[in-house]
Amino acid sequence: PDYYELLSVSPSASPADIKAAYHRALLASHPDKRELVNGLSKFADIDIGLLKQAFNTLYTPSLRKEYDVRRSASGNPRGPRPAQVISLEDFEEREGPDGTTWAYPCRCGGQYVVTEDMLDAGQHLVGCGSCSEAVWAGYELVEDTEGSA
Repeated sequence: PDYYELLSVSPSASPADIKAAYHRALLASHPDKRELVNGLSKFADIDIGLLKQAFNTLYTPSLRKEYDVRRSASGNPRGPRPAQVISLEDFEEREGPDGTTWAYPCRCGGQYVVTEDMLDAGQHLVGCGSCSEAVWAGYELVEDTEGSA
């Protein structure tokens, strides 16, 4: 099973996002908290042990690195397909202790977040921190040149 898909997080999700997704999945699969649809729980078939294994693997940096290597080497990488293309100009710019980030709301209520490191790496595919949706963030890298004004 794809642990990212199981926890509904993108491969670029932070440890905090993974932990939050794990807790949401546990709560959703709890017998007293399940939502019944036609008398059946939509989470009735979730294996709690598998959820725990997915969380431990993705939350622990060394295990996550090994998992990502195996996942990409399987020949069937299941990277997210972008739902839409959004200009970086449409993202909300935020200043923080770790530098500038840009955020855009997802339809699930979560956010797509672009960091300066992602810009420097030329990474355009951005996953939502709360679901498995991804968008293509459109931007151009501009080189700073001496003497330009």
